[in-house]
Amino acid sequence: MLVDQRREEILEVVQLKGFTSLNDLASEINVSQSTIRRDLEHLESIGQVRRTRGGASYVGESLTAFDDRRNLASAEKRKISRATADLIGRQETIILDGGTSTLEVAKHLAGKGLQVVTNSLPIVNHLVGVADVELIYLGGYVYPKTGVALGELTIEALKSVHARRLIMSVGGITEQGLFNTNSLLAETERQMIESADEVIVVADNSKFGHSELVHLGPLSLVDKMVVDSGTSEEWRTRIVESGIELIVAE
Repeated sequence: MLVDQRREEILEVVQLKGFTSLNDLASEINVSQSTIRRDLEHLESIGQVRRTRGGASYVGESLTAFDDRRNLASAEKRKISRATADLIGRQETIILDGGTSTLEVAKHLAGKGLQVVTNSLPIVNHLVGVADVELIYLGGYVYPKTGVALGELTIEALKSVHARRLIMSVGGITEQGLFNTNSLLAETERQMIESADEVIVVADNSKFGHSELVHLGPLSLVDKMVVDSGTSEEWRTRIVESGIELIVAE
């Protein structure tokens, strides 16, 4: 089992039970207690669990359901989505990953005559009725909370795709790079990055300064980043110094 997958399983167990012992985790995940201790140290460092004597308790945020996340930072996401859509030219092939921010971008694509590749059922449901969009849906395991296809089948489908741009969202951004909440999601997004000439990350100000469970990759993966006006000057400077073209949606 990969380290990210094991840590995700540990987190799911702790989240479900609220508190679980070291011994129970080792038995359930089928690894040694010393391995569990190291994984709990990592999960504690990113604010998902609190280690206690003999075990760990859950203190992080669960993977919020898609409909709930649509309401978070909604005004900022609308501004970001319009600015992102303006970057996309006519007759391009683009990849849209699954997320509430990328769904907002999809709402501004009519009239561009695009070929859109996506793993998101909510995006498919929106674009399927748009006459000038040629839609390609990537199949795979559909994560029930988000309606996003993930995993091996999705990755294999992406290997046959080449796109001008990838528009993607992330769960968190730190100096170490991009993070997301799910190892299958991160693996799928890594292949999306491989399949595109240009990577555009859309991120409202709440995404900066904290990590999530899985490290997706360094900031150097990103060509352009579209943020809202609430993003701090410190982070604006850091983005530009990382060689990323910064677009601030006013």
